[in-house]
Amino acid sequence: MAGWWRALRHAPRRFPWPTNVLLYTGLYSAGDALQQRLRDRPADWRQTRCVATLAVTFHANFNYAWLRLLERALPGRAPRVVLTKVLCDQLFGGPITLSAFYVGMSILQEKDDIFLDLKQKFWNTYKTGLMYWPFVQSGDGTLQSAFAFLHRKEADVGGSHPGN
Repeated sequence: MAGWWRALRHAPRRFPWPTNVLLYTGLYSAGDALQQRLRDRPADWRQTRCVATLAVTFHANFNYAWLRLLERALPGRAPRVVLTKVLCDQLFGGPITLSAFYVGMSILQEKDDIFLDLKQKFWNTYKTGLMYWPFVQSGDGTLQSAFAFLHRKEADVGGSHPGN
């Protein structure tokens, strides 16, 4: 089982830009389709296309550049540094991406008041995000750090059994 871990340690540390764009677009689109399904609504593929358009044109690119900027400005994984990065992301990155999402969706859906959804939904969405994102943002944002976390858990579980 440790073979995958050794292989992963030698893998590239970050996904290249095109891969990030494709991943964000896929996740945003799938999230939108799932949200519609969970609400027992008929599929609104036009809305999902709008979400995908925003993801590919803005969100994926912004997040890629923003997280690279944070890492360059605040390098390292010390708890204080990670906390500072999370705070910067929540205070600056979060409001920018939420605003771009609501205004962008309104533009793509050809709404008369492109700021109405932003005015009505921003604070509730932002507060909800503050309860979620800081707790899932850890490590250096790479797949490798996620697997490192899982590997530690696996080692902890494996070490607790007699005979290991």
